[in-house]
Amino acid sequence: MKQLALDIAPPPAPAFDNFFPGRNAEALESLRALAAGTGEPVIYLWGVSGSGRSHLLRAAGAASARAVQHFPGEPTVEGRVLLLADDVDFLAPAAQHALFNAFNALRESGGALVASGRAPPARLALAPELLSRLSWGLVYQVHPLDDQEKAAALARHAAARGLRLPEEVSGYLLRHVKRDLTTLMGVLDALDAHSLETRRALSVPLAREVLRSSLALDDEPA
Repeated sequence: MKQLALDIAPPPAPAFDNFFPGRNAEALESLRALAAGTGEPVIYLWGVSGSGRSHLLRAAGAASARAVQHFPGEPTVEGRVLLLADDVDFLAPAAQHALFNAFNALRESGGALVASGRAPPARLALAPELLSRLSWGLVYQVHPLDDQEKAAALARHAAARGLRLPEEVSGYLLRHVKRDLTTLMGVLDALDAHSLETRRALSVPLAREVLRSSLALDDEPA
């Protein structure tokens, strides 16, 4: 069979609307409030790689009513600034000191901070004074989606495109495609486009054919 190109588009920019919350609904609502300038001004997010914590941090910046600055760098924290500090567990000592000073300036000026790392503050190897500041506000573990939640996210994404996603197709993708949600949704979009182009219904045989021919399978289907 002729090899097909699976045209996977780049993922959309992080936003609250394209984040499927799963068990993270409370964190999502707190970040919405912070971005609107009405909630707790300090939020720390932690979770494993792929949990969505960086997505949420950047989505808060995209939705913010405040001026947004990123750390590390040379933040100017005068006024109602939202400072975003991702992966703080990797900060060198000098950067930790700079973030501590920036945090204090934010508190004085009425700004806000969203920070993230791989572990809760108590388990980070950072300067004690910075750890205390990161613990001042709300601390949320960002839970990665389980398979059932990923299937629900795929179904919601398909519905937004006017597509009905059979459960057996989402199950097939979860078994045979890289399991991060960005890849799964990109593959689903590409399959939808191929389905429309060939005027064939979205089905497991169609998915198997396209994924096999494009070498996009994680492993051979049973």
